[in-house]
Amino acid sequence: MNLVKTKPPLFSTDNLKALDALSLAHFISFAPYVWEASSLLKEKQILDIIENSEGATIEEIVSLVNISHYGVRILLEAGLGIGLIYMKEEKYCLTKAGYFFLNDKTVVTNFNFMKDVCYEGASSLKESIEKSEPVGLKCLGTWDHIYEGLPYLEERAKKSWFDFDHYYSDITFDDLLPIVFKHQPQKVMDIGANTGKWSLKCMEYDKEVELGLVDLGVQLNVAKQNIEEANFGDRATYHEMDIRDPKNTLPKGYDIIWMSQFLDCFSDEQIVDILKKCHTAAGENTMVFINETFWDLQDFEISAFALQMTSLYFTTMANGCSQMYDSKVFFKLIDQAGFKIVEQHNMQGIAHTLLGLKKK
Repeated sequence: MNLVKTKPPLFSTDNLKALDALSLAHFISFAPYVWEASSLLKEKQILDIIENSEGATIEEIVSLVNISHYGVRILLEAGLGIGLIYMKEEKYCLTKAGYFFLNDKTVVTNFNFMKDVCYEGASSLKESIEKSEPVGLKCLGTWDHIYEGLPYLEERAKKSWFDFDHYYSDITFDDLLPIVFKHQPQKVMDIGANTGKWSLKCMEYDKEVELGLVDLGVQLNVAKQNIEEANFGDRATYHEMDIRDPKNTLPKGYDIIWMSQFLDCFSDEQIVDILKKCHTAAGENTMVFINETFWDLQDFEISAFALQMTSLYFTTMANGCSQMYDSKVFFKLIDQAGFKIVEQHNMQGIAHTLLGLKKK
């Protein structure tokens, strides 16, 4: 029987007062300008000026930026309505929201990812849904999916993509290593190895463990370079493949099969196919660990919201068919592939759940 831990459901009430609900509806209706004005207030350092001066007049701000008085005025007035700044004795001051917009690492990481990776392609959402293709990806390159093009992205987009991807997963690794290594694995298969960060963590944590890295060639090249530079090359094996290809099979003989923020890159059907490949490769005692962010298992609705919006990135920019999953949907896919959940560790890091699977 599956070990499944659930939480009280998010988004299960409509408890906004009518005036607040109307305000939210208005905010959404002007959302494109909310984004543009907020971005400019940050890009032109108007918010920085206000923060560093602990309040500034419009004349003081105009004297420090290369924007007309009119341009500064309309941006400041927009910032008032958005909630990034407020007025105090003829000075513009930073609100708490403005402070977080500038300084909170999660917010900054999300903003840069949206601005540098997703923004231009976001208007392709409708066509991407209709075609089940990442139509917005054409704004970045000519690849079938974004993972082929990661090494070739323009530098700012590449940095923002990897900052976003690593920020959410990397902070979980130190907490998850003891959970995984209590099983005393001698060989770990890292599927979707990316730049090799998890593999490196494993080899640093256990001086004997061997790693098998599975990914596309463009990714494995980066991972191999990082592992060689760390002098762990003698404990790493590389398996280049597109795991979506039905002809490709996973190597056997591994005690742990690891996938972190990997399966959310695939459709329901593809996830079942990949897990079935894991099932074929796994022995009776093999543990399959999946590290994922499930929006319904978050502690707060704002965390779930961030994941739900990230799903739209997968639709428009990544592959056109995947998402940040509802755990109830995901658990059914695990069952279809012939696995049972034997471990579940919710809210690792800031958003992740670690699942441990074994064959039924």
